Amino acid sequence: MASRSTGARVYLTLIGLLLAFVGGLFSWLMWRSFDRARSIDDWPEVPCAILESDIESRRDDPAWPEEMPQEYRFRVVYRYDWEDRALESTRYRLRGASWSSSPAKAEALVDRYPQGTVASCRVNPEEPSEAVLEGESKAPGYSLWFPLLFLVGGLGVAGGAWRKRRDP
Repeated sequence: MASRSTGARVYLTLIGLLLAFVGGLFSWLMWRSFDRARSIDDWPEVPCAILESDIESRRDDPAWPEEMPQEYRFRVVYRYDWEDRALESTRYRLRGASWSSSPAKAEALVDRYPQGTVASCRVNPEEPSEAVLEGESKAPGYSLWFPLLFLVGGLGVAGGAWRKRRDP
C-alpha cells in the first residue's frame, strides 16, 4: 500500500486541527456558561419586593401592520436590601427573560411574581447591584460531551495523519 503524500498529511492535519479548535471553542463556551449557572446557586438569597411585574411586547419591524405577530417577554422591577443599601434590579435571570411569540410564558411569570408581593432573589456578593430572581439552566454542562468529541476526534485525525501505516 502506498504511503500518504506530505500534502495529504498536511491537509488531514489542518482538517483535524480545525475540528479540534471548533470543538475546544464550543467546549470552553459551554463550560463557561455551566460554571456561571452553577456559581449563581452559591449567591446569597435575600427577600425582594416586586415593584413592577408585567408583559413587554414588541414587533420586529414597527412598520408591520397591526395584525402581524408580536413577541412577548416578562418584565420585572424589584427592590432588595444588601448590607444596609436598598438596590433595584430588573433581571429575571442573568441573561434576562427571552422573547416568545406566545404570551403564555410571560403570563405565567407575571402570575408567579405579581406586583406588590415579596419573593426571594439571589445577589452576587462581589457585585451587589447584580441580582436575579432565578438561576440559569445547567444544561450546557450536561451536553459538554458533544463538543469534546470533536476536540478528541480532531486531535486523532491530526495525529493519525502522521502515524506510519502498517503493512498488511
